Amino acid sequence: MTEEINRSGIIAIVGRPNVGKSTLMNRILGEKLSITSRKPQTTRHRLLGIKTIGSTQFVYVDTPGIHSNQETAMNRYLNRAATGSMEDVDVIVFVVDSEQWTEEDDGVVEILKRHSCPVIAVINKVDQIGDKEKLLPVIAALSERYTFAEIIPLSALKGKGVDQLEQRLESLLPEGHHFYEEDQITDRSERFLVAERIREKLTRQLGQELPYALTVEIEQFKEEGKMTHIAAVIWVERAGQKGIVIGKKGARLRSVGKEAREELEELLQRKIFLQLWVKVRAGWSDDDRALQSLGYREDLLS
Repeated sequence: MTEEINRSGIIAIVGRPNVGKSTLMNRILGEKLSITSRKPQTTRHRLLGIKTIGSTQFVYVDTPGIHSNQETAMNRYLNRAATGSMEDVDVIVFVVDSEQWTEEDDGVVEILKRHSCPVIAVINKVDQIGDKEKLLPVIAALSERYTFAEIIPLSALKGKGVDQLEQRLESLLPEGHHFYEEDQITDRSERFLVAERIREKLTRQLGQELPYALTVEIEQFKEEGKMTHIAAVIWVERAGQKGIVIGKKGARLRSVGKEAREELEELLQRKIFLQLWVKVRAGWSDDDRALQSLGYREDLLS
């Protein structure tokens, strides 16, 4: 009888902002771990998603979008989080949009050239293309830019082609013991996941600019019997932004709180009492010390 061989490896999911990296990881895991929205740079932290199937353990790393804007401390942090995620991994999944190639995509390719591990190119959002023959020049152009282990068209949203990606990834993972327990899905704490879910609701409800000027900090996370009491502060940079987040007579904050509480009860499988406050901390997104105090820390990038 042949002994089953254990395989395990770390897979970085990278690309420019808004190409569907987080949606892809959620689809692979079969549940929502990374927050998503249509706004670029929704993902701010490196996040592990762990999937164990029999003798194979896949450790996916969802990353912020790699972008050319280096103007603020936050933007520089996001790029370090993304590029640092490619160090010492077994495979890189490079996600691109099926209908749009930008200079930022070129920038990611240049970073890929510094690494020796296999890279799979994923052409995402193919569900938006009616005539699949239009993919042929996209695949040809990608092949000219880099020597990929494989180029796979798929739809992270619909799930089409994701099985093919997972099969190819499994073939590239090295033999070795598993890093995590079989039932573990992430290395992040419940406090972190709660803060992210609240920020997601804010990002989806607010306009184009404001989501980048706010962050969420959990001040209390306390279990009392069957109830978990959570208190969170929404930090903004200016007094005017505080009013926008709260909304007329508190309507927006109540709406965000209701949506977040319902989702958190499903996530944590228990009753939640959620309190939200909005406070001003001027210029926090361009202040390295403020970023560190709010959880954007360099030691979490290693």
